Amino acid sequence: MSNAPAAVSPGSKTGALVRLAAGAMLLSIAPVLVRVADIGPTPAGFYRMAVGGVVLAILVKLRRGRWRGGRGHFALCAVAGGLFAADLAFWHRSINLVGPGLATILANLQVFVLAGFGFVILKERVSVRLAVAIPLAVIGLFLVFETDWNTLGAEYRWGVVFGLCTAISYATYLLSLRSARRRAGAGVDAMATVATLSLISAAILAVLVALEGETFAVPDLATAGTLVAYALLIQVVAWVLISSGLPHIPASRAGLVLLLQPTLAFVWDVLLFARPTSIIEACGALLTIGAIYLGLTGRSQQQSPPASQHA
Repeated sequence: MSNAPAAVSPGSKTGALVRLAAGAMLLSIAPVLVRVADIGPTPAGFYRMAVGGVVLAILVKLRRGRWRGGRGHFALCAVAGGLFAADLAFWHRSINLVGPGLATILANLQVFVLAGFGFVILKERVSVRLAVAIPLAVIGLFLVFETDWNTLGAEYRWGVVFGLCTAISYATYLLSLRSARRRAGAGVDAMATVATLSLISAAILAVLVALEGETFAVPDLATAGTLVAYALLIQVVAWVLISSGLPHIPASRAGLVLLLQPTLAFVWDVLLFARPTSIIEACGALLTIGAIYLGLTGRSQQQSPPASQHA
């Protein structure tokens, strides 16, 4: 019996795009929460995945949602959980070494990995507008953080390496999540998929905490509150929105939508923390937003390939 999802109407595709964009907007506050939390990078990732996974599991139980779509679905959830554990371990270290802005732009170079995978492997035909929008969006992001690049010293090198590793882990995680949701089909609760991979990721991160000699101790109530907010807003709300929208959006376009995260991270930095902003940085933010709009308003020139090509 085929695992291919049912045909998606234009209205449903619009809804999926809205959910994906809303999830990306919520993700934009994640690096701020990580930086504020007074705890190590790996324990922060563990608490995000453990608390988020438990809350999602409870919600699925209350909703009486269906958990699994077969062995292939669970295997893909396990792969996604492992990749997300790597993503968080690399990203949190990058944030601590080079700051939220540069760490987030490095992580979001995932757009090139997703676009390349969609074009080469999934045979997605990329529209001219989208092909122009992706490099414009990335150029705009580099302009936004041009100060960080100009002041990049030897002490930041490991942060850059960790950021690039984050981009690879993030892109492959998104592809695994996309495949898991497509393999699951419409009957499996999107919350169940995210809950499963979250708990698997939490277990991996717990092992890493022990191996690295870090501590699970939370120093104060402020940090505890920050970690709870990090888990609920990011792992529960944002990733359920992304998980439910991702299967219906071409990989290259999904990567572009997720560039809302670093763009808005810059905006929150300016609005909430009075970040000094040059004209070049402001132009970069406007260029990125314009590029995202350009990529999202062009008509897609590809049809979704058979499910076997996504699994």
